Order: sequence, then C-alpha cells, then structure tokens
Amino acid sequence: MAQAVANVARRINATMEEQRDSLDLSDCGLVSFPDGVFKMIRSCTDNIQKISLANNQIKALSNKFFLTFTQLREVDLQGNVLTTLPEAIANMQHLISIDLSRNKLRVFPEHLMDVSSLQHISVEGNQITDGRRCGRNIQRVDVRKFEAEPQRNLKDV
Repeated sequence: MAQAVANVARRINATMEEQRDSLDLSDCGLVSFPDGVFKMIRSCTDNIQKISLANNQIKALSNKFFLTFTQLREVDLQGNVLTTLPEAIANMQHLISIDLSRNKLRVFPEHLMDVSSLQHISVEGNQITDGRRCGRNIQRVDVRKFEAEPQRNLKDV
C-alpha cells in the first residue's frame, strides 16, 4: 500500500512540476479518488484537461471530482468497477470524450446527455440494458462487444 501511495504522489508531483495538462493515475490500485489529491493539486486543476484513472478498482467518483476538474476534455475510466456517475458530470462544459468501458454499468449514465460538448462515449464491456437517452450531439458511442441482454440492446444509438 505504501508503494501505491508513493507512486500516486510521484505522478502528481510530476504533473505539477512539469505543468502538464494531463494526470495519469492509471494502474495505481485505487478504490476511490483520494481526497489528498484534491489538496495536492489544488493550484493546477484548471490546467488539467485529461485524466486517466484506467485499470484501478474505483467503485464511485464523487461530485467533488467533476466540480474540481472543470476543464477536463478527456476522462479515461476504463477497467474499474463503476456502477454509476455523479450528477455533477452534467456540468462538464469542455468534456469531449469519456471512456467507461469494462466497468459495471447497467444503465446508461443519463447525465452524460447533458454535456453539450461530449462527442465520444465508450461503454464497451458493460452490461447496459437501458439506453433510451443516447444520442443528440454524440458523434460516436462505442459499444463493441456489448454484453447486454440481446433483446434490450441500445436500439437508439
């Protein structure tokens, strides 16, 4: 565990010191987005345009995550155990792409349809059985290898 914490701290420090516009916390063994990260990175959250939390064990993200990183354009959440997304994602004015593949979603996250800038959503490898509100400005919804009940696939995509 100490090694995982040190790895996260190193990645955050590198992001801040090099003034990167992306934060990569993939493959860190996270089960949530650590509150300590909000404090460490507070001074540069407006610069962060891409976050990868891929291949962790994250069960949920708080509204605080999306209210803090307001300039995000890309979010990679693939390979976690998310079952839903918080309402605050609807306020992401700059979000273009979100990868939710290989999570535990059963219902399409409807709050994503309130993100007018969103162009790409990947939900491959989930068990979504209800996706009635997919559409609008979305240019691409990636549902390859869709694992839903065949009679209830996303017919409106």
